[in-house]
Amino acid sequence: MNRAAVVLAAGALAALGLQLPAAHAEPPTSPPIVGGTLATQGEFPFMISLSMGCGGSLYAEDVVLTAAHCVDGSGADTSITATAGVVDLKSPDAVRVKSTKVVQAPGYNGKGKDWALIKLAKPIDLPTLKPATDTTYNTGAFTVAGWGATAENAGQERYLRKATVPFVSDATCGKAYGDDFVPGDEICAGYPDKGGIDACQGDSGGPLFRKDRAGAWIQVGIVSYGEGCARPAKPGVYTEVSTFAADIAKAANGL
Repeated sequence: MNRAAVVLAAGALAALGLQLPAAHAEPPTSPPIVGGTLATQGEFPFMISLSMGCGGSLYAEDVVLTAAHCVDGSGADTSITATAGVVDLKSPDAVRVKSTKVVQAPGYNGKGKDWALIKLAKPIDLPTLKPATDTTYNTGAFTVAGWGATAENAGQERYLRKATVPFVSDATCGKAYGDDFVPGDEICAGYPDKGGIDACQGDSGGPLFRKDRAGAWIQVGIVSYGEGCARPAKPGVYTEVSTFAADIAKAANGL
């Protein structure tokens, strides 16, 4: 299941051209960003909460990178509010900026290519998150963060949470998801043997990131989908940012 907020998944699914897999008919409950801990103020200044129930990262001061399944096509769009600068979404210090335009990945049809850009009405004066441009950092341990649900099919959290998830090979992920998994377009992370730590609904579009050799954060993935949250043998699936880095840059320049 794509990891947009369940309110979006249930209410606007048809508009997004998506369907809920039958495997989610009776999901078990699970903890928030599942197995995660609270992030501290300023720890991940590039994190963005989007009003449609998704997350994102600050790609440029006036552009948010998120998941294609979080938006409804490309074009002018002033309906989205991006919240930034805080871990507490109810903080009076939150920076809130409206969208002006959306670019959904060309050719997106619900499988692979799960990225989108949101143009903001004005810049947000916060650090951006550098995208990976090759596969150098598609390994090791990653951080995933978001305001996702405290249980499958529940609402979003007020406070930003984070978790550490290790790389999962394409072979293992392919066994978990069969033909739904698109090697090259997607990268997996989690604990397939035991589960217990994962992104969840409401984390869609948020970044999967790690430190580069210089000690700076670099984004390697975008929260895309998973069967349930933190289930054994079902790691999280993320859009592989390096695959689409050139397309994302071109789209951003067009904004």
